[in-house]
Amino acid sequence: MKYNKVKRLAIITSHPIQYNAPWFSQLAGDETIVLKVFYTWEQSQEGAKHDPGFGKKIEWDIPLLEGYDYVFVKNTSPDPGTHHFKGIINPTLNEEVSAWKPDVLLVFGWSFSSHLSCMRFFHGRLPVLFRGDSTLLDESPGIKTWLRRIFLRWVYRFIDYALYVGENNKKYFLAHGVREEQLIHLPHAIDNQRFAQPQESYEEKAADWRKTNGLLATDLVVLFAGKLESKKDPFFLLELAEAVKREDVKFLLVGNGQLETSLKERAGTNRSVAFAGFQNQQMMPVIYRTGDVFILPSRGPGETWGLAVNEAMACSRPVMVSEKTGGAPDLVREGENGIVFKNGDLSRCIQFINRLADDRNLQRQMGQQSGRIIEEFSFKTNSKILIELVTNRI
Repeated sequence: MKYNKVKRLAIITSHPIQYNAPWFSQLAGDETIVLKVFYTWEQSQEGAKHDPGFGKKIEWDIPLLEGYDYVFVKNTSPDPGTHHFKGIINPTLNEEVSAWKPDVLLVFGWSFSSHLSCMRFFHGRLPVLFRGDSTLLDESPGIKTWLRRIFLRWVYRFIDYALYVGENNKKYFLAHGVREEQLIHLPHAIDNQRFAQPQESYEEKAADWRKTNGLLATDLVVLFAGKLESKKDPFFLLELAEAVKREDVKFLLVGNGQLETSLKERAGTNRSVAFAGFQNQQMMPVIYRTGDVFILPSRGPGETWGLAVNEAMACSRPVMVSEKTGGAPDLVREGENGIVFKNGDLSRCIQFINRLADDRNLQRQMGQQSGRIIEEFSFKTNSKILIELVTNRI
């Protein structure tokens, strides 16, 4: 493949996150582009910050600012953060981006004042790429939806390409006026290699962790890992625990959040339920292997993808995913690596759990299939797609 010239790619995003930083580093290592990331939530560089979902201050234990060029742009919002439109106000953003002289602009999310302003300013001056993962899953008919459709059709007039993450996201963009030829599939991905290897070491540590938490090697452990919040419906695990009448099936909830106290009160003395608090990124490959099957019973609103499912699959685990999880149609191949179930469908989930508990070879085979499927959702694939778009198509 022959490239015409090195292209300069400016990325506009709010703050460093564990899912994007490794990808940015990989992109920066390619000789066909020059990359610079403009972080608009300036205050996020201060380190640990309160995460309302976890209900505590979080500071990730993997590097988020290594391997690529970046800058934190002055944010003058009186109430800074990503929780509202006026939380990101950067008076100098467009000027700073212009001074860097990019060939292409990639904006993550429009729902901050500066991001939308940036899209509008550079549209027609540079090719504007857009990355968002919204879906129609929580949409209900009515005047508010109609008005929002009109507004979003206006917003997406200011982009040249939408980098959609999966089928539900694609339907969303099409519904809001983005044309088929403007859509580029760039799936949600994680650092698969970090979760997959070293496999043997992770498995050994997981076996020890199971013992520490009172889980037997012969148990089938159904794992939930994430924020204990309403949209993820962790109470569904307790309903399953009450309904599954087997001593060899256990339910492990890993994480913190606003529902933690009420979940523990509801679980009471149920010996089939165990809790573990927040675990940081370096521990997560072990945590996923502590479970034998991963479940994300989200009911929404706002579960636009479910990256924990990617992580569990990279650890070769079968998955149980609710239909309200945005990534379900992309990640789950029914009966091959897991199931997609309707919200509250206890009987379907119980049937699947019993099937895995009775046939541990099937559980392992489905987990291996998860590992194969998730290879398609990788930083390597995404980098190839994006670099081809930036260097050859625009």
